[in-house]
This record gives sequence, C-alpha cells and structure tokens, in this order.
Amino acid sequence: MANLTKILVILHVHVMLLTFNCGMVKFANGYQEKTWCVAKPSSSEAELIANINFACDQVKDCRLIQEGGACYCPNNILNHASVVMNFYYQMMGRNTWNCDFGGSGLIVITDPSRKTNTKNSYAYCVYS
Repeated sequence: MANLTKILVILHVHVMLLTFNCGMVKFANGYQEKTWCVAKPSSSEAELIANINFACDQVKDCRLIQEGGACYCPNNILNHASVVMNFYYQMMGRNTWNCDFGGSGLIVITDPSRKTNTKNSYAYCVYS
C-alpha cells in the first residue's frame, strides 16, 4: 500500500510539472515560444476599464497609453487595455494566471505588435 501511495504522489507531481508552463509554450524539442497577454475583443468596456485601472495601479506607469505615449495609437480602449495587461503580465513573470483578468485576458503566441491589419491591431508599439 505504501508503494502505491508513493507511485500516485510521484505521478501527480509529474503531471503537475508537465502542465505548468509559467507563460511559455514549450515544444517537444525544448524550444520555448514567447507569449503575450491581450484583452479579449469580446470584453465589455467596463471590464477593459477595470483592467486598465488594475494594471496601471500595479505597474505604476501607464504613460505609454497616454496621448503622445509609444502605445497610444490606435487610440481605443481595446488597444490600451491590451498594452497595460501585457505590461503587467510581463512584469509578473508571464504566468498564465497573470493574464486572467476575470476571464477577459487572452494569452497569444503571435506578437500583437506585428499585426499588419491596423483595424484589428492591438498596438503599433513593440510588445517585449
């Protein structure tokens, strides 16, 4: 019985280690792909404003989404929320739970600053 318990504990720990990725997508060959946090396009304006307020309170510097800032354009709430949500996500170590934002955050593997369609682009600034 003791051996079965040890095996179950080891199996449980192994499964946890395999599924926990801390914000990086790890491939079988060991390559880790960078991730970004953006606001879900389906989020309400109230959710996005709450996300901006929370993230700005945490990072203490949201000049980049203010007029004249590097990430001000496009000047819309989805872009501004995505920028500060990603800034917070990066600052906290790119953990999956740091992009939840009450279900209004989305982890993506394509750099949002590289989108060429400006209507759907999250920002012209570079997401680190």
